[in-house]
Amino acid sequence: MRLEKRLWRQVGAARVDLFLTVGLGLLAGVLLAGQAFFLSRIVGRAFLGQATLDDVLPLLLVVLLLAIVRAGVSWGSELAANRVASCIKIELRQRLATHLLALGPAYTRSERTGELTNTVVSGVEALDAFFRQYLPQLALAALIPLVILFIVFPLDWVSGLVLLLTAPLIPVFVVLIGNLAESLTKRQWIAQSRMSAHFLDILQGLTTLKLLGRSRDQMHIISQISDRHRHTTLGVLRVAFLSALVMEMVATLSTAVVAVEIGLRLLYGHLAFDDALLVLLLTPEFFLPLRALGVRFHAGIAGVAAAERIFEVLDEPVAPIRGKAGSRCMAVSAALSLEDVRYTYAGRGCAAVNGLSFRILPGQKVALVGPSGAGKSTVAYLLMRFINPDSGSIAWGDQSMATFSPSAWREQFAWVPQRPYVFHTTVAENIRVGDATAGRARVVQAAQQAHAHEFIQALPRGYDTVIEEGGTRLSAGQAQRIALARAFLKGAPFLILDEATSNLDPALEALLQESLERLMDGRSALIIAHRLNTVYRADQILVMDAGQVVEQGTHDDLLRQGGLYRHLASTSVGFPASRDGSTREL
Repeated sequence: MRLEKRLWRQVGAARVDLFLTVGLGLLAGVLLAGQAFFLSRIVGRAFLGQATLDDVLPLLLVVLLLAIVRAGVSWGSELAANRVASCIKIELRQRLATHLLALGPAYTRSERTGELTNTVVSGVEALDAFFRQYLPQLALAALIPLVILFIVFPLDWVSGLVLLLTAPLIPVFVVLIGNLAESLTKRQWIAQSRMSAHFLDILQGLTTLKLLGRSRDQMHIISQISDRHRHTTLGVLRVAFLSALVMEMVATLSTAVVAVEIGLRLLYGHLAFDDALLVLLLTPEFFLPLRALGVRFHAGIAGVAAAERIFEVLDEPVAPIRGKAGSRCMAVSAALSLEDVRYTYAGRGCAAVNGLSFRILPGQKVALVGPSGAGKSTVAYLLMRFINPDSGSIAWGDQSMATFSPSAWREQFAWVPQRPYVFHTTVAENIRVGDATAGRARVVQAAQQAHAHEFIQALPRGYDTVIEEGGTRLSAGQAQRIALARAFLKGAPFLILDEATSNLDPALEALLQESLERLMDGRSALIIAHRLNTVYRADQILVMDAGQVVEQGTHDDLLRQGGLYRHLASTSVGFPASRDGSTREL
């Protein structure tokens, strides 16, 4: 019930169209009653009054006119209902996309991509029937039977009483069966979401599965998931067929009761023929909106089941955004400082970052090293404002991060990740992610600085070549060079390099290292290192463990201390033992 109320509140700007849908649907019901009235008079005159075709021709034309108008009104009602559903779906998808962007990578990385995609696409689409059919029918199921009762009672109070007493049976049965259908529909939606998520996992990991010879093993798992979805779907269909049978039986028996009692009273002359025929014509139409509500009730349940997950995502709290939207970081040569920063991920007992403090001076190259799980990636997320610290402060010069809007803050940072994402668009547009306003000349210049121009020129259409989703046709080095070109194009004063030359052959690594040195020239940089042989020339090295900086200093100083850094260095293959690059026994 709470979810249905929330769905009602989504109508918002589409409220006028919803009222129009119901109003036109009600008008169609009134026109139908008018058709039945004139048709009963035509039959009465033709068979009892011995009227000719010319006598009833005006009434036949009225019936035809009402039928045409009713068809137009019904079309208008359907058109308005489509606008309601379309407007709400667009608004919900926009809200979901905006909210997911606000939640950032910290949230999306903890969720299954296929399940989120299914929620945004199929989940929102499942609400179409709820808003287009179920909501309008809910109102029409109450209004049209009332209109027919107002017509029937003055003509035949006995038939009106039969209709009034039997009508509630249909909603009662719908609700009773609907309670069972609701749980089954939720199970069906969960099974569909899991199936979508698993299929996407298999597609994304197909190369790994093939290499390890485990791709065929997934066929059994897919069969199990599909079978589970099939069982839940058939369960929902069984309940839907059962409810349809019950509604048809109630409507048929009620119509039969009305027909019998009208026939008996008509036989004994207690009821006029015209009135009796009109009541008989209106009786099936009295139950039609109620039966339609029962059919569309299942569409409504499917929408509610999908809405549960949609609102679960929308209810996920977003870190409060502080700072004015128009604020800008103007002090390009300012220092970046963290003071006693703490952050704990939801659902985890220990802090990912615990009392972290350090300072990066203008133009300084600072390396962040440590064992896996030390909190290095969390530091990068904090600096890029994907997450906000639980306590402590981050400042640019003498200005706190909280005084800037997220977009203004991020303008000062360029990020080169270990595994950059390449979008399904042209090479030029992929590089232009760094600066959407850049012209072709600047894009080419950035590619040249990143040593990407040569391989781009060799592509079939050069910079206009469309790259497949995820850059599947690009090598790791080519994708990395596109990421470097983005950083060159952005020209931000602060760089965050997350092991930008990992998993590359030595020749290409040396080439990209030269590009990185050029990129870092005159800029401050935080180098997150998973391999220590990429950071020994840094101005300062911070060693993290358990969310804290446990050692700091230059490469030579840290080696002499004989602490965690020396231990990490001793296990690093080909790691130089001094800042000049020479190697000796540690």
